[in-house]
Amino acid sequence: MVSVTAVKNWPSELERWIQPFVDHLDHKVQRTMAPLYLLGLLTPGRRKSIEPMAQRVAGGQWQSLHHFVNVSEWDVAALEAELARQASALVGGAGAHLIVDDTALRKKGRHSAGVARQWCGETGKLENCQVLVSLTLAKDEAPVCVGLRLFLPKEWADDQARREKCRIPEAPGHLPKWRIALTEIDRLTVAGVVFDDVLADAGYGHVSAFRRGLSQRRLRWAVGVESDLQVYPDDVMVRVPAALPSRGRPATHPAPSCPPVRARDWIDGLGARGFRSITWRRGVKGPLRAEFAVARVRVAEGRRISQGRRLPGDAAWLVCERRTSGERKYYLSNLPESATRLQLARQIKARWACEQPHQQMKQELGLDHFEGRSWRGLHHHCLLTMIAYCFLQHLRLSGKKNA
Repeated sequence: MVSVTAVKNWPSELERWIQPFVDHLDHKVQRTMAPLYLLGLLTPGRRKSIEPMAQRVAGGQWQSLHHFVNVSEWDVAALEAELARQASALVGGAGAHLIVDDTALRKKGRHSAGVARQWCGETGKLENCQVLVSLTLAKDEAPVCVGLRLFLPKEWADDQARREKCRIPEAPGHLPKWRIALTEIDRLTVAGVVFDDVLADAGYGHVSAFRRGLSQRRLRWAVGVESDLQVYPDDVMVRVPAALPSRGRPATHPAPSCPPVRARDWIDGLGARGFRSITWRRGVKGPLRAEFAVARVRVAEGRRISQGRRLPGDAAWLVCERRTSGERKYYLSNLPESATRLQLARQIKARWACEQPHQQMKQELGLDHFEGRSWRGLHHHCLLTMIAYCFLQHLRLSGKKNA
């Protein structure tokens, strides 16, 4: 990530670049505070909470900055749409990926909106934190975060007193993360964001309704799955009851021509020759390489039949990545049957581009420094942080073009 201090005249470029965002704000104070808040996020400083930023860039007017972020009502949807347009112009189009993930903001206490003891990906364990569903648009290793939505745990959705104290709206209430992600994908599509596919880890990919939702939207996707996912061979046949033998008790369910097996057992059945070493790109330290096995399968996610089994669903690629440590990761992709192993590997590994903006927005822009408790304040802060990050990518990519 480029440092703003390394770019000459960046404050004037910021003033020019953010004008379309400022134009969506109705009040003069908002149009004054928004650039100051962004300036506070972008300039050096150990803390990016309101009071320290006000001391650095707003002459100590922390109350005005606090009111702008935590209390003031402004057209969030218009600024989000502008961010989507700017990001799509930078890193959208052919070859772009839309990456679904979540990121946690660790918090003490229990009074900030949505905070609960839940899984924190940053530490790899249960923590007291807020969890944000994130969407990142990325192309050629250049990512821009375009969506951050707070996941509201069920205990918060059921606690009216806490909801009112943090000004949490009645809708949407408690929604699973995958449903929040689909809503955000729809929002970005309406905003005109262009991308080739949607990528997600197993936290989203193991949900058949999420995969089905992507397919219903006619989107290409590649998602992580668990190793015990039940799959059929691609050529499995489903016989209807009338075609079955008439002896004994009449059949009432369609019957697949073979039973499903776990994804890991299917890959094991390919043997050692099923894996091939693939280099998907060159990294800073050299070629990035792992072994991949691929197979066409049909996931057991159709209608439920006897003994708890399900009929075959649509055909997809089952991919197993075997890393140098011996660890295996499993994925599904709905790329067409003509896709190559290299194309599948590149598609799957592109998901890691989302880790960069999560880390840099926290370490450099203060995403996790917000000290307010309200739903509105948190989402205002997240949106302004994403805008600041998009500006940094604008400087970085403009510098490459000029060079």
